[in-house]
Amino acid sequence: MSSRKIRVAIVGCGNIANRYADRIKTYAACELVGFSDLDPARARDFAAKYGGQAYASLAALLADPAVELVVNLTIHFAHYEVVKQCLLAGKHVHTEKPLALRYTEAKELVDLAAARGLRLGSAPVTYMGEAQQTAWQILRSGKAGRVRLVYADINHGRIEAWHPNPEPFYAVGIQWDVGVYPLTLLTTMFGPVRRVTATGKVVYPDRVTKEGRKFSITTPDFVLAMLEFEEGLTARLSANFYVQGGKQGGGLEFTGDQGSVYLGDFQGFDAKVEFAPLGGAFEAVPPVRTPFKGTEFARAVEEMTEAMVAGRPQRASGSQAAHVVEILEAVGTSMHDGGPVAVKSNFVPPVPMEWAMGESKK
Repeated sequence: MSSRKIRVAIVGCGNIANRYADRIKTYAACELVGFSDLDPARARDFAAKYGGQAYASLAALLADPAVELVVNLTIHFAHYEVVKQCLLAGKHVHTEKPLALRYTEAKELVDLAAARGLRLGSAPVTYMGEAQQTAWQILRSGKAGRVRLVYADINHGRIEAWHPNPEPFYAVGIQWDVGVYPLTLLTTMFGPVRRVTATGKVVYPDRVTKEGRKFSITTPDFVLAMLEFEEGLTARLSANFYVQGGKQGGGLEFTGDQGSVYLGDFQGFDAKVEFAPLGGAFEAVPPVRTPFKGTEFARAVEEMTEAMVAGRPQRASGSQAAHVVEILEAVGTSMHDGGPVAVKSNFVPPVPMEWAMGESKK
């Protein structure tokens, strides 16, 4: 194995940045070299904790030839501009989700990266998790038969109960912040979506932060979407920023002609996975390998840097992320205008992880 390390810098030292930095420091193909934030003090705090340089600005980070890969952890509304600046500066990029808030912008970024010979990847990549790969392995095995229907349900609760800055999440909406997870998982397993029909509403408009600050929301905090895939699958996706926990939680149920697969959570790498033959009871399926506890959000950074060292394509592609952006945009259009909305973009789905190619291991 090559000893080459890809030099990585993080832009945006907010709520998720510690979870990225903690893991990146452990990756064999990564060297964490610095941080940038709109608040320079936060960048300095991260540099003091993890090592590397605290850049005074994004421009200063991008001017440093030592930085090869930028991990963009800024808020949703900044993603397009930050990623574009990074690509124009000749840096490879992995960004938090979504890639952009408009498909035209997402496609522009994909084309820009391709034109400059740069790698572009985007979260979410929870399909790389052990539970998700286990469920996918069962589906690929054919035990469930042809899968025709998927139910995906997200009760994401009230962000203001724990997040220090909840307003941007409510402004962008539940589908862009959380619905993007099962959408990416499903497009990984089943390929492109071709038609979307959706509805939604604000069910709980008046909110209060944990510090007692009142605010109101106008973007729907409950969305229900029907997704029709090119290969024939139909999926129902429901998501809300209201129900905390609940019986439906964040699971996905894949139903085929011969049985069903249940994935207990769209996000947790250690979620339960179960299989039920047609008419039979669900039974637990052992994971393909010992799972990471919780969610390893930075796993795509590890996978991308390994791909860079090996000279192969990474799994998390900008083209898939752009396709998901088009789906999300179609959800919003359908909610606003009514009726189905076509999705036209294409991408090459990622392959399973090497360790999930074979049979499940007990």
